[in-house]
Amino acid sequence: MNRRLLTFDLDNTLWDVNAVIIAAEKAMRGWLEVHVPEVVAFYQTQGVADIRSRVIAEHPEFRHNLSRLRTLVVQRSIEACGYGPAQASTLAQAAFTVFMECRHRVQYFEGALETLDQLAGNYTLAALSNGNADIARLGLDRYFSFSCSAADVGASKPAPDMFLAALNRAGVKARDAAHVGDHLHDDIAGAIGVGMHAVWCNFVGQERPADSVAPSATVTSLAALLAVIEDLFSAR
Repeated sequence: MNRRLLTFDLDNTLWDVNAVIIAAEKAMRGWLEVHVPEVVAFYQTQGVADIRSRVIAEHPEFRHNLSRLRTLVVQRSIEACGYGPAQASTLAQAAFTVFMECRHRVQYFEGALETLDQLAGNYTLAALSNGNADIARLGLDRYFSFSCSAADVGASKPAPDMFLAALNRAGVKARDAAHVGDHLHDDIAGAIGVGMHAVWCNFVGQERPADSVAPSATVTSLAALLAVIEDLFSAR
């Protein structure tokens, strides 16, 4: 790979993740109501929050691996309802499978796929996410050459690890790369911190705090990226 690199955040950059997670959690709880009804009542208490805190204390690395974290929290919740570890693990994995099926039912923002298709003709595209969306499962691997996640590198944005991993894999210098994302701290500050361009997707008219890192450019729609990215690189 020797073309200029464009890296993309996924959640809330290409789709609204909040609606997706709400639907996925609802589907998982529906499955649990049928197969482990006791745990649903347990979820209504603070018990699950305490379990999550204990899991993170025992496995701080799971802060960067949301799949492992969610699965183990469900397993420990099931165990708290009297199930043995082996059975609880099997049930938790099954419940998480339901969650992930719905987690990948996303509704793309207007122009998202068309924009990716056009950009992929001129740049190397990669996905960088703190979450657990799978680009192959979503069919986005037709546009993205590769992806890096927090779980892959053991650190979440804005830490430099994910950005540097992408630059290394693409074989480009930071000055020849731009990151596109919605989060001023995780995406914009993280990318600027390693020397990349950073394009802020401000779809909701958010006012940028004065103490935040300034993006290289701001767009209010994904369709606007085409001209913005060309201008960023031509200016160098």
